[in-house]
Amino acid sequence: MLKLVLPKGSLEKSTLALFEGADLGVNRNSSVDYRATIDDPRIDEVRILRPQEIAGYVAEGMFDLGITGRDWIEETSSDVVSLGQLHYSKATARPVRIVVAVPEDSPWESVADLPSGVRVSSEYPELTRRFFAEKGIEADIRLSYGATEAKAPDIVDVVVDLTETGRALRVAGLKIIETMLTSFTELVANPEAAADPEKRHAMEQIHRLLQGTLEARGKVLVKMNVSAEDLNRIMEIIPSMKAPTVNELYQGSGFAVETVVAKNVINVLIPELRDGGATDILEIPLSKIVH
Repeated sequence: MLKLVLPKGSLEKSTLALFEGADLGVNRNSSVDYRATIDDPRIDEVRILRPQEIAGYVAEGMFDLGITGRDWIEETSSDVVSLGQLHYSKATARPVRIVVAVPEDSPWESVADLPSGVRVSSEYPELTRRFFAEKGIEADIRLSYGATEAKAPDIVDVVVDLTETGRALRVAGLKIIETMLTSFTELVANPEAAADPEKRHAMEQIHRLLQGTLEARGKVLVKMNVSAEDLNRIMEIIPSMKAPTVNELYQGSGFAVETVVAKNVINVLIPELRDGGATDILEIPLSKIVH
């Protein structure tokens, strides 16, 4: 039913891990194969291509569904339907930013300070051209094929670069003076395919599986038994997504309590629950949380 395209390169490993976690494992003959399959009746074809190209291919109808960044959607001005953000990246769940950066010792503190004719290097020439035009700054924009941060101040005056933490820019002796765009990875669809009820339903089901997998990351299910006299104390201690589930045990011998909590608090929470009277405490990993 659906032709799917996934990103190759820096997002490849984390994207394949996300699909594996969503029980949509991607199968291919080798790590360099551009063709793949997913054992799912909703997905007929899978390709793995550079994210720079994906938005355009989806917009043109070569694929029904794809994953790429908002940065490349904007750079290519692609007409796609966004089904939603997927909060993951190559290293963290934080968004990436396209920023304007200048040498640390530069007197420029904002884009408004840049002079006419300023030399700019960027892997996003169209996005950069539109940005500087909107600011009313005449700029000499040069396409960068990588290592953009290394080109200032010897080759250009300013760089427009993608950053997740800003560390590489700082190491290169650059300072950020403006953020052009904040970009999350997105699940995008061809407009015509998204308008087809059957395809749209399949897309939304896949999106729900991916979102449920991301939602479960960093969370665990905690189950315990609690006596009637300790129940209120435990309810004051225990965090939850909405409210803990509480069920009475057989013959009124206490209560079974369960809740979903952040994994990073569990080392403090379990001893506190035990001190509060909880017994038989179980910590169970989660693969999906679907609302």
